[in-house]
Amino acid sequence: MFRTKRISGPHHLTVLAKSAGSGSLLSRLCFGLLISIVLACLIIPPVSAGERYMTGSPELTAAVSGTNEFSPGDDTVITVQLQNEGLNELKFVSSSIISRDDQPNTAKLITITLDPGDSPLIIKSDPQMIGDLKGGTSTLVKFDVKIPKNATAGTYDLPLNIKYTYLWMAEQIGTDSIQYMYREMNETLTLPVNIKPVLQFSLLSSDTKHLNAGTEGYLTLVIQNTGQEDGKKAIVKIGRNDNSMVIPTDASAYIGDFPVGSEITSVFKISVSRDAENKTYPLDVYINYENYEGDIVDTDRTTIGIPVGEKADFTVISEPIELSAGQKKVVTVKYQNTGGATVYSAQARISAVDPFTSDDDTAFLGTFAPSEIKEATFEISVDSSATEKEYGLDSEVRYRDALDNSIISDPIKVRVEVVEQSHAVAYLLVGILIVGIIGGGYHYYRRRRNESGEVKSG
Repeated sequence: MFRTKRISGPHHLTVLAKSAGSGSLLSRLCFGLLISIVLACLIIPPVSAGERYMTGSPELTAAVSGTNEFSPGDDTVITVQLQNEGLNELKFVSSSIISRDDQPNTAKLITITLDPGDSPLIIKSDPQMIGDLKGGTSTLVKFDVKIPKNATAGTYDLPLNIKYTYLWMAEQIGTDSIQYMYREMNETLTLPVNIKPVLQFSLLSSDTKHLNAGTEGYLTLVIQNTGQEDGKKAIVKIGRNDNSMVIPTDASAYIGDFPVGSEITSVFKISVSRDAENKTYPLDVYINYENYEGDIVDTDRTTIGIPVGEKADFTVISEPIELSAGQKKVVTVKYQNTGGATVYSAQARISAVDPFTSDDDTAFLGTFAPSEIKEATFEISVDSSATEKEYGLDSEVRYRDALDNSIISDPIKVRVEVVEQSHAVAYLLVGILIVGIIGGGYHYYRRRRNESGEVKSG
């Protein structure tokens, strides 16, 4: 009799065997052979199939990522999207084939160079090495580019030179080795870029008037449209350059249509900080206009230099005023314009503080030119209890600039010395005595001269 027996293993197998005690040699051999086959199947893995692509190669295309329109004077980045559209159209699979490390549609060791060609562009970037690019993938490559300000508007084709290698052929030798053969390729693609027409201007002349520190003055600009586009609804604008001491008061002037080649004259009022020095300060100039697409745009800013003269400044050059305690006196103070600007309707004022008082503390000076000296008279009283010493009274000059703005100078010190009353009387007596001696001497001289004349005539 036969019975079934289950053998444990990865796969449960059922085999036939004779019942115990009645098996023959043949049945035992068959059973052993079957077990050996099963174990061999469990231990030896199946052989994997290799693959070989029969056709295929890289196919590269390029385009500008983002806008391809630029303006003269731009410093920009052109981003190139490089794409590999190559396909492997036929693949052969067999257990006797060794799989290749590279696919024939992979572009390897790519170097990409952007050239200006016939365009006015300046390419600042060196050739870019971007490595491998498999079929069906893309990458971005960036190039720094300068468009000159005088670049002519139009569309230009930029040559894009691409150098790479790819797997041209792979020859299998036996069952355990393979020989690769690569080809080196040089391709040139083109990138179209567009340089837009824009309004550009040249400053033919600039003239300033009445510009001194702390005052307002005028700036006259003569501007020409040297670009390639007519400006519509054009407005000439000036702007402060960072923390420049020159600050626009009237910052814009409307000029309307501004055709290519035409000239316009614009006048602006600008002010100068009181802290400015006698030197040239920057000011920005630009034009706002409507372009050919109907957009309102600004031109690039041009920075010009604005010469600034010294501010009006004043100094007291007279000797210290001498007053005795309790005295009231009309005093004269000499002022000099030590600045660089002529002032108008100038008035000097003195501030009398304790122990001084004044019923007449303002004097008219009128037009006051640089280096000129003017005298002002004030009536000053000093208290009888005043301490004998030198005092400094604050004085100032209020004036108008060339644009009739009212300005007050920095404080100026007027030196006043208070002395004892007895000293003042003694000085007065000495003065009278000196005058008497001089008068007596003169009278004696005249009398002697008259007597000499009478003797000679007799």
